[in-house]
Amino acid sequence: MGRFDVSMLKYLSPEDFRVLTAIEMGMKNHEVVPLQLVASIASLRNGGCHKIIKELIRHKLVCFEHAKVQGYRLTCLGYDFLALKALTSRHIVKSVGNQIGVGKESDIYIAANDNDEQVVLKFHRLGRTSFRQIKSKRDYLKNRKTGSWLYLSRLSAMKEFAFMKALYDNGFPVPKPHDFNRHTVVMQLVQGHPLCQIHDVEDVQQVYDDIMNLIVHLANYGLIHSDFNEFNLMLSDNDKVTMIDFPQMVSTSHQNAQFYFDRDVQCVRDFFKRRFNFESEMHPKFSDVKKVYSLDIEVNASGFSKEIQEFDKVLDEMNDQDEEIEDGDESKNKVSEESEQNEKNNENLEYKKELEKFELEDQLKEEKYAETSETKEALDENELAEMNDKFDDYLSLENKMYRPYRDAGLKQDEDSDESDNYSCTTTTSTIMDPRMVRSKVRKSLLQKMKTEKRRIRNKGETSITTQRNREVNDTIKSSMIFL
Repeated sequence: MGRFDVSMLKYLSPEDFRVLTAIEMGMKNHEVVPLQLVASIASLRNGGCHKIIKELIRHKLVCFEHAKVQGYRLTCLGYDFLALKALTSRHIVKSVGNQIGVGKESDIYIAANDNDEQVVLKFHRLGRTSFRQIKSKRDYLKNRKTGSWLYLSRLSAMKEFAFMKALYDNGFPVPKPHDFNRHTVVMQLVQGHPLCQIHDVEDVQQVYDDIMNLIVHLANYGLIHSDFNEFNLMLSDNDKVTMIDFPQMVSTSHQNAQFYFDRDVQCVRDFFKRRFNFESEMHPKFSDVKKVYSLDIEVNASGFSKEIQEFDKVLDEMNDQDEEIEDGDESKNKVSEESEQNEKNNENLEYKKELEKFELEDQLKEEKYAETSETKEALDENELAEMNDKFDDYLSLENKMYRPYRDAGLKQDEDSDESDNYSCTTTTSTIMDPRMVRSKVRKSLLQKMKTEKRRIRNKGETSITTQRNREVNDTIKSSMIFL
């Protein structure tokens, strides 16, 4: 763990930040942003923009790529500087100190605000080698197939800030959220230590009960932590538990909600057995959860869809109606048996009448269908006869056009079986749907166009290859001199 060097931040000019934001905006729909696009977004001249980008590359805020297309992209340090610039302009952060924590998807630093109060800066770093299975582990992409790591880090920070704010407002033991920008979250500094670093506790039973009650209380509000272990729990000197790390939280309506709930409980049980040699028979189950408040709707937790929300609304309306009916007069709810029987008889009579109507309609439909099928069969036979006559005429014309040296009389004297077979095989080809022919022609044309495009090479690629060839030739000539 080292110090975050932000000394360069105070030497950057507004034009430098303008170019950095231009590259950030271009990366929304470009993997690598070309120089012309950066200059047009930043509203600077090409020469001035190129000079600024050179300085930013020297300080490792921007990276130059020339593998497929020449262009520029932001580095993690450049994205950090953009976030810190925004937070300092809001008077949220004044100075940045040492690193106090490293995770598989984040870096945590201590900082100070304008009131000289210590706060925590959490930079989300999705895309590290330790954590790259975003599609299977998180739902940040949703319907998208791809996305840059910087954009995914930004989504992760937004989600964590939303969860933290909602939990803090509802009285849960979490750090107080101050603000966020891009992939950076600013929160309160918790006075304590991670549970994984603690070896002695005064009352193990009480700490165990507090943690298990926290899991159940969180589920009663419609949320499951999904990563509830000793690394994401802070314990103060008074043995008070504080919960951290929230991007992976899911709703209790998630299809795997019971699995995540049981896994959180089992992680805590295994840790207390391993560290404190404490094992309890009593532990919460997913069936013990009684939903009190739908906090997962407010924060739009993963696993909670609009269909489930509409279904819950209908259920609530039905429950309200049932309560109103129960609160009504008992005399209105009591109905005599005779009236019920009469109503049932009336309903049965109406039901029988409706069945008779449906049966009559079905009979009429069947008769109409039989008549139409007979007429269709007759029409199909007539059409086939006409098409066969036309096809024979077409065959004779085709032979005259393409084979004039053949004698028509000799062909008629040939075996009748062979001519019949020939006519049968060609009828299938002539009756072919013209749409199928068009689709096949289109496919062949598209294939030709693709092969032609592959042969064409971009100007940038050719220039790079020629430059490399020249360098190789120069090295060969220089080596030949010494021989």
